[in-house]
Amino acid sequence: MSDENNVKTFKNKEEAENLLNESRNRIDEIDNELFNLICQRTFLAKDIALAKEYLGMPIYDKNREEAVHAKIEELSEKNGIDAEIVDQIVNMLTILSKNEQKEILRRNVDG
Repeated sequence: MSDENNVKTFKNKEEAENLLNESRNRIDEIDNELFNLICQRTFLAKDIALAKEYLGMPIYDKNREEAVHAKIEELSEKNGIDAEIVDQIVNMLTILSKNEQKEILRRNVDG
């Protein structure tokens, strides 16, 4: 595999097609892994919601969210990935988690 600063050159069409197929297959595997991680992350919302409820904490924790976003920005810059887009992804994950926490607390109240 080539370094990110080098342009990949191919000897023939078959080599390019093989790389394309291998890369697409690996992306499919990564997508499955990402989905599983999102499910795990979302499942943890139950524990977080119940702990926050017991501790009398609100669902929204400004300090925690700011810390998460700062960490993501640092990691993005370190790895040369668009920090703004990664931040949007983290925002969506945070919204998913907060929505799950709200639903858990609502079910807890409603029985």
